[in-house]
Amino acid sequence: MSLDTFIQEIEERKTKKINLLDITLAEKTARIQHIKESTLKDMQQHSADEATAKSQKEAARIVEAARLKAKKILFDAINTNMDSTFNTIIEELKSYSRRPDYKMTIEKMITYAKMKLGSQDIVIHCRNDDTMILNGMNITLGSSIQTIGGILAENKMGTMELDLTFEELLRTHEDEIQNFLLERLMN
Repeated sequence: MSLDTFIQEIEERKTKKINLLDITLAEKTARIQHIKESTLKDMQQHSADEATAKSQKEAARIVEAARLKAKKILFDAINTNMDSTFNTIIEELKSYSRRPDYKMTIEKMITYAKMKLGSQDIVIHCRNDDTMILNGMNITLGSSIQTIGGILAENKMGTMELDLTFEELLRTHEDEIQNFLLERLMN
């Protein structure tokens, strides 16, 4: 064998190995490129999913905050309306207590108080303005009270009392009045 043949054989083997290494390198490069693209695609999808979830959560939070703010505004408006309505009721009661038919209301209150206190002999406390109405009704007048209208009745011994002042009647029936007004507001 000559040296040239030997060198040529080495060159051919070297070329085959280089070709084999090139093919292996190309396969590994392609595999790495595929893994890189797949991983990048997965990461992008994960980021997109996470961004969507966060935006939906934020949108839901914003909508709920807006809903709560709207409820608060409505609640405040209803309360303002209720306060205004109660002030109007008080003004109407003041006006009513100056009208002639107020006397019949006082008479009915006294009859009711006598029935509830279980005695014909009761003491009636009222406004100074109402003492004229009560004179001649054969009842005992007590001290005057500060009220819009109505009476405060007690038995002679002072052990039982019945508050029929307009303020107390409004206070004790406030829930019923508010429910009635809310029904009117909502319809």
